[in-house]
Amino acid sequence: MTLFFPFLLFASVAAQYSITDYAPTINAPCPQASNNVLVRTFTPQTQALNPQEGSYLGARESNAIPAAWSDWVGNSSSIGYNLAFFNGSLPRIGIAVGGQGYRAAQFGAGVFSALDARNSTAKSSGTGGLLQVASYLAGSSGGSWLTASLMLNDWPSPSTLVYGDGRALSGWMLDLDLVAPSSINLGDAENQAYWGSILASVEAKANASIDTSITDLWGRALSYHFLNQTTRNNFYTNTTAHGAGQLWSQIPLLPSYADQSMPFPIIAADSLPSGSGSTPVSLDSVVYEFTPIEFGSWDPSLSAMAPMAYSGTHLVNGAPSSGSACVTGFDQVAFMMGTSASIFNAVDGPNGNFKSFNNQNGDVTGMQFLYEQLASKVHSRSINVANWPNLDGGSNLEQVPLGALFTKARAVDVVVAVDASADDNQWPNGTTLVTTSQRISSLLSSSHQAFPPIPSSAQDFISTGVNQRPTFFGCNPTQFPAEYPLVIYIPNSPPFDGHPPASNTGNLQFTYTPLSTATFIDQAFQNTLSGFVPNTTSRDPNWGRCLQCAALDRARLKLTPPLARSSICVQCFSQYCYDPYNPPSAHELPGRDYKYLNPDPGGLDKVEAFLGRNKNAIIGGAVAVALLIGGGIALIFWWRKRRERKNRYSRVDELREDDEPWKFYDSYPAAHEMDRLSLF
Repeated sequence: MTLFFPFLLFASVAAQYSITDYAPTINAPCPQASNNVLVRTFTPQTQALNPQEGSYLGARESNAIPAAWSDWVGNSSSIGYNLAFFNGSLPRIGIAVGGQGYRAAQFGAGVFSALDARNSTAKSSGTGGLLQVASYLAGSSGGSWLTASLMLNDWPSPSTLVYGDGRALSGWMLDLDLVAPSSINLGDAENQAYWGSILASVEAKANASIDTSITDLWGRALSYHFLNQTTRNNFYTNTTAHGAGQLWSQIPLLPSYADQSMPFPIIAADSLPSGSGSTPVSLDSVVYEFTPIEFGSWDPSLSAMAPMAYSGTHLVNGAPSSGSACVTGFDQVAFMMGTSASIFNAVDGPNGNFKSFNNQNGDVTGMQFLYEQLASKVHSRSINVANWPNLDGGSNLEQVPLGALFTKARAVDVVVAVDASADDNQWPNGTTLVTTSQRISSLLSSSHQAFPPIPSSAQDFISTGVNQRPTFFGCNPTQFPAEYPLVIYIPNSPPFDGHPPASNTGNLQFTYTPLSTATFIDQAFQNTLSGFVPNTTSRDPNWGRCLQCAALDRARLKLTPPLARSSICVQCFSQYCYDPYNPPSAHELPGRDYKYLNPDPGGLDKVEAFLGRNKNAIIGGAVAVALLIGGGIALIFWWRKRRERKNRYSRVDELREDDEPWKFYDSYPAAHEMDRLSLF
């Protein structure tokens, strides 16, 4: 197959809407610093928030969050408290949403819808409001796609974000495949235009003497779905930049940041030490974070941060080589999403072998071609990971970025862990929590808060059933203030009522029909609204109040003396808290169906989409072929009969109609139904 790229299209793109805006600016003026040092360092004992992060948290927690608490719980009398009695000493809440892939992004969107006060059903159920009282939102891998999408689209409701609003937002358009969106015909003009745009973006970055890798291609493809500027009408054109030029450090310019409407965003990424092999990497590998203000790590082995806006700058002893040697525009949001979800070293090794992808949709062939094109055109320090100065993107078993929220300087009281991991038949088994607990206890005890008691292994998560329903961990601390945050765990799990699940899809599924997405997100939404009632398949009518109890509980411990837990919340905690001395059992969750059922088996797949877009050409071709075959057969029969008649002694009156076969073929069908698969 001959592949081509319409690069001539790029020349006509206006500068302010250019796909080449993905290229950073080098030799830019550096910020003024008293000591010319851009890196701030600290120890676990002296760690502190960046002043800009602290300022944003202070403003949000003074202005937006108190009103959001009142909107969510009223005066809190429904859960046995008086909100005014807490004198503004409300819990600091962080939400962490993890990977993997489209599954994690969709699951997170469904959970967030159920926690969003803008959703009337969630509001009436008592769960809608938690999203508004959160101070932090951390994402990794597929969770970073949701996080970045919410931020860069100025904090819309999750439903509007996914499905669009018919005006400014076009939605995620997940029915357009991430790798080969047009059709299985990889050589068609639309696929070619799409790939050409992505390659041109990455080449522009490479031409600025910046190392690139397949992570750049990956992030640029994600931009078409999760950032703005892309619609169905312009998907295959270069009339917009398709998210190129949108920077993580520019989030403070958004209206919803300016009025403190959104939580402070964090994206997390694991590092892959130079020379190491495939993942998972060891627990002592540094975990980095990217905020709109800075990037770096709280891990004791690094304990350093640098300005996000000047990421990509080569530093010597923390300072640029000169006052005009800085890099700006390296912090592309596309690159942030790609870095956090750079899976290639883990799934396919170092040689561009994408066998783990779905070739039925053209993903294997498409990724191999893009990989080969990139490798042949640009220089790369390491082509299978995200190239950062002194940082490579990788992965360990911490799918949910809890570490960012356990940092002591952030003083988070309640952590909501949204887990869509595919550990056990595409369902979570608690591995991410176990890994974070082990990492904190063995490596991060000086820099991070302690982790609350949880089951000690994935097997224990499964046997207790806490991987299949919402669970509170750390309900009964022994110190005041508490020695660890309370963790509200919301795992992807089968529908509580026994319906077949639609949310346990594969990590590398990059196409969802609209019905599949709607069914998936609705199941996540309904499960998050419903809680669980032990030994039944019924929803818990008190779950909304129980969630409020958990979110507000640490406020009791901020008072002197601590306020006793209300009787309503005591009852809730007896149902939802994990007690390591009296653990629950998975047998309390009857009637669950664990086998995935495709909600849209008749939906448009790549073959059907290809046929739909090319049906006129296919029908015309089929008609032409049928006529040609029919005409050829008729001609052969006519020629044979004519020759036979010449060789016989015959009279005109002895001729029979049977000897004139063309009369039978006059009615030969002009076209016949073709098996669609026979075309390929």
